[in-house]
Amino acid sequence: MPDTSARTAAPESGTRPASGLLRRALADVRSSRAPGLAPYVPERPFPWSGAGLPLAGDEARPGAGPGAGGRTVIDLDRVLRLSLAAPADTPGRLRPVPSAGALHPVRAHLLIGPGCSLPPGRYAYDPRVHRAHRRGPAPDGVSPGVLVVLTVDASRTVAHYGHRAWPLLLLDTGHAAAALALAGTPAADVLVCLDADAALLSAAAGLPAAPGRPGTRPGGEPELPLAAVSLTPTGVTADAPGTLTAWAGPTRAGTPSARPGAETAAPRELAAARHLLHHIARAPELPGGTWRPATRPGPVTDGALEKRRSAPLDDLTHPPGEDLLARLLATARTARPDGPAWTAAVGGDAPALYAEAPGSHGLDVRASGDARPTLARWAAGQQWIGGAGALLLAHGCPGDAPAAAVRTCHLAAGYAAGAVQAHATALGLRSRPIGSWQQADLGAALGEAPGRDWIVHGLAVGAPPPPDRVATGFVRHPPTAERPLASTPLASTPLASKPHAPAPPVTTAPAPSALFPTPPAPTPPATATTKPAAPATPPGEEERP
Repeated sequence: MPDTSARTAAPESGTRPASGLLRRALADVRSSRAPGLAPYVPERPFPWSGAGLPLAGDEARPGAGPGAGGRTVIDLDRVLRLSLAAPADTPGRLRPVPSAGALHPVRAHLLIGPGCSLPPGRYAYDPRVHRAHRRGPAPDGVSPGVLVVLTVDASRTVAHYGHRAWPLLLLDTGHAAAALALAGTPAADVLVCLDADAALLSAAAGLPAAPGRPGTRPGGEPELPLAAVSLTPTGVTADAPGTLTAWAGPTRAGTPSARPGAETAAPRELAAARHLLHHIARAPELPGGTWRPATRPGPVTDGALEKRRSAPLDDLTHPPGEDLLARLLATARTARPDGPAWTAAVGGDAPALYAEAPGSHGLDVRASGDARPTLARWAAGQQWIGGAGALLLAHGCPGDAPAAAVRTCHLAAGYAAGAVQAHATALGLRSRPIGSWQQADLGAALGEAPGRDWIVHGLAVGAPPPPDRVATGFVRHPPTAERPLASTPLASTPLASKPHAPAPPVTTAPAPSALFPTPPAPTPPATATTKPAAPATPPGEEERP
């Protein structure tokens, strides 16, 4: 079992003031400024040369660890097939793990010790063909199990989303970490780290410590490390920070092959995104990071992980019942207790904003009325959101948050949303992540201090329609502290989450209406001088805002 449930970061690691660069980037990504059009960037060939190795391996491996009897303990074929692999005989865009625009920028480097279905060594994983490319040997005496370092190649996401790309890259990485953790349990003990120092992660993965430095890897795509997942055989004591440090030692590792036509100088917006992510991922105060144990929600099975997909829009219009919604909010909270808060916006017969009820398995009402039309405007104008059955919202990350908090908030939001999506699938619900949000100051809309409580991620959830196609509606039990929708702007009559005095209970839901003021129309993008943007994404994936 892991030797600790969590390693606490040094107090100063998350409290340093935010840099001007980060404050400006947060303000820009949350503004109404729309990205300009850019040429479509096709997915490049896998950058690691050599023949890929199949991950299945039920033959005996020497030194599999205590109590393993020399037999394979961690089946990497199963773990990666249920998490990151593109299904066989598909174009590769629709995968078990969601990604903004179906671009899948996350890459996985496998640092394999004894006790796995591949021999020990450093590997790069190609999800399109479900193969691993060996890059070098393992350090002497490395612990059993596998350490997966997750990196991102930012170029395609930046070309697609412009200045809005870098939070989406963090969310995508969080989703990938959750997919690996869910697939790894219960066959292995799983620890997840969202705050290790980028330089240490790069060294462990055998990558340059400064990916944005010109000439570091001519003809190659810089990779930015953001998170790590550790899988160890059950019963083996895990020291994930020590294992990470051991892999970062002076071991030999292959480098990616240069590709004809690869960029030599990054466009300004891409270089800015890479620089910002590299800045956010620095954690020299506690380079080994904080490692938290991962669990799988009870109903989630391998079958649910295989069926998990972003749902078509027509499958998201019926609200789930109160009990199901409460269970999903509980999963969001427990998946990453260090992450942002979660609130649900529900339509149906009782439109309102709901949160978990303290000390019970029910829900409390934060504010009455239908928030979905405003949420649709905040989510890059995706109007289908106005008719979604329920929207789970991750919110927090003040505008002046330090770099460590910005990184952890977005990675944890993606991680929790990934866990909730798997849980929703197991419960027979449909879901679809929503990553792009502008002017989404939830706290200010509820009468709280502005700039302190922003929506950073969302998950639309819908229940299967009944046979007669009539929604059963959402049944709620209003608490005594609930306030109905105000007829005046929230600035003058706030709908506070903590009212000063209890109000009489509401027995009927107010008529659906917009909960928040209408934001100004988005600023149109600059006149495009390049080719049209990327083609429309396939059904079930997020569209470009």
